Amino acid sequence: MMPNILKYILLFSFSFQLQAQETLTLESAIKIALENNYEIKIATNNLKIDETNNNLANAGLLPSINATLTNNNSQLNTSQTQADGSVRTLNNAKNFNLNYGIGLDWTIFDGLRMFVKKEQLEVLEQQGKTELQASILSKISDVYLTYYDLVQQQQVMASIDSAIVISNQRLTTAQNRFTIGKASKLEVLNAQVDLNTDKSLLLKQKEIYKTTKIKLNELLAREVQTDFKVIQDILIEEDLNYEELKEMALQQNPQLQTQILSKKLIDLNLKNVKGNRYPTVRLTSGYNFSRSEASLGFITQSSGQGFVYGISASIPVFNGFLQNKNERAAKYEVENATFLLEQQKVTLESQIASLFASYETNLELVKVEEQNAEIAKQNLDITLAKFKIGTITTIEFRTAQQNFIEASVRYSNAQYQTKLSEINLKELAGTLSLN
Repeated sequence: MMPNILKYILLFSFSFQLQAQETLTLESAIKIALENNYEIKIATNNLKIDETNNNLANAGLLPSINATLTNNNSQLNTSQTQADGSVRTLNNAKNFNLNYGIGLDWTIFDGLRMFVKKEQLEVLEQQGKTELQASILSKISDVYLTYYDLVQQQQVMASIDSAIVISNQRLTTAQNRFTIGKASKLEVLNAQVDLNTDKSLLLKQKEIYKTTKIKLNELLAREVQTDFKVIQDILIEEDLNYEELKEMALQQNPQLQTQILSKKLIDLNLKNVKGNRYPTVRLTSGYNFSRSEASLGFITQSSGQGFVYGISASIPVFNGFLQNKNERAAKYEVENATFLLEQQKVTLESQIASLFASYETNLELVKVEEQNAEIAKQNLDITLAKFKIGTITTIEFRTAQQNFIEASVRYSNAQYQTKLSEINLKELAGTLSLN
């Protein structure tokens, strides 16, 4: 890591601007995101929906009970011919029929499809949990990446700000030398142009920094103009193990787990289709009351009440060979789900291998760029001392100054790129810390 003295030089002139701001730690940012982020809230509610739907009634394992009421009335001009040939007539004959009661309908066997449905509901609930986990990991990963992007940009601004301090010293030195006749006006103008160039570069970097802060506030679902500062260092884990990461990913990667559960749902669908070969048995029962009245007829009034019950069964005999075709299609779906699962595993292993290669390369780059930053700083110190006594040209001094800025930025960027690889690896492995 960069020596403390170099960090102090880079950050001293910039840190006073941040002292009045709130320091937002990464842990605090994660906590706020978990509480506020809208996508996490939506995924949480979707899981609650899956949990609510996972019940015996939705699976068809419970009976249905319904209360019914029927009341029919009529008023007719009626004519009846009796068996002996006589005719009876009545105008405005009133007829009344009332039925009410409560009934039970229960499918007690449907080829085990109701049990398959219950399993499907349980798998959907598990899938909701993995989707929630995937949503959380994705959003928290975004928080990690954006947060450390701010840390890196903050370091870049500190480097540019340090360069501006040196450019001011150069301009002052050039003005003093011009005053005593040891330098031309051109040297003063060149120093002023370079100082303005550095200031312009800082303004552009501050704009990027501000828009990234807005992005982080959006991820935290809070007022986008909320001001804050972040920590100054990027801490890198240098001991990640490829085999451990791959093993953890195969066990708990949310996308892979979702694919596994999707295949399980398709396996259950095949069972459900096969269940159509078996009979369906239904039990019915209830208690009914009926009453009827007629103004004309052999029976002018009747009523009845009591229990009714029965059992029915049906079994498919022939449906145009659709059963065989449906089972064949369901088997193809199972085969496709197996292919997709294997493809997901290969893709996951490929992603981890690529990211780990980048991680290892970036770790080496960090060491190289750290050395370059130290050398560039030493070179700038020597060049500045020589410039003050007038033994080097302004072009040589500016080159040393630019080399220092570029080396500092490369070192900061190498740290960020390494951290980015680390975060993405942990996200794939499902080991990204949420606190």
